[in-house]
Amino acid sequence: MTKEQHYTDVQSGPSVGHLAAAFIAGALAVLVFHQGMLGILNAVGVTPAMPYQTQPTALLGVPQIWSIAFWGGIWGIVFAYLEPHLRRGWAYFLGALLFGAIAPTLVAWFVVSPLKGLPVAGGWRASAMATGLMVNGAWGIGTALFLWAGARITAFRR
Repeated sequence: MTKEQHYTDVQSGPSVGHLAAAFIAGALAVLVFHQGMLGILNAVGVTPAMPYQTQPTALLGVPQIWSIAFWGGIWGIVFAYLEPHLRRGWAYFLGALLFGAIAPTLVAWFVVSPLKGLPVAGGWRASAMATGLMVNGAWGIGTALFLWAGARITAFRR
């Protein structure tokens, strides 16, 4: 996968097509990897949180899972801007894991939680903090995997 496949110009950033693919990859990664990891963590007793919640969000009333998937897509776009700085091979997926575990988790802990009236960083409870890091890290790997697979399929069709 070369940079030219995803970028019209390295200085101008990702192409519109790559940004759209990154949004879709990020949203799908929520549905498969993020919520899958949440289900595993719930099953082993790390968190009481359940995957695929459908309660309406406070502001717009959309089901929580679709809100999370939307924001996963937005974070996928952010990842698309970071992507050219990642090495290829296993380091690409390690970078995606670290990005997913750190960036969205810190924003959730220190921006989203206070806006919702919740304690920062899960109240500094180890299980809540670990849950955030693991589900978002899984999201990062999933986003990278979907983008990688999409690039392979696109290259195969050419």
